[in-house]
Amino acid sequence: MVIGGTVVSGFAILGDLLKPKCFAGLFGAAPSVALASLYLAVKRHGTTYASLEGRWMIVGAVAFFIYASVVSRLMIRRKWPALPVTGAALLLWLGIALGLYGLVN
Repeated sequence: MVIGGTVVSGFAILGDLLKPKCFAGLFGAAPSVALASLYLAVKRHGTTYASLEGRWMIVGAVAFFIYASVVSRLMIRRKWPALPVTGAALLLWLGIALGLYGLVN
């Protein structure tokens, strides 16, 4: 519980330091949901299942980080419209997530 609380607090501080402030909720909620999901997975299915779930959470986070980086760069630096950028980037996210799945699995 101490480790979980420390991680959530660290993300909350990170969210508070970044601009815009709407990121604060995102950074504060994501670790809480992940930790709660892993706790429930351990209780219901055991540690082996929970370790697989944790692995896929990491894969999804890496793919999302790349997605968010590409979207923010195209929309902020190049001033491209949101709908086509996010639509195309979702395909990028899917490709990265499936590629990482193939590598890890």
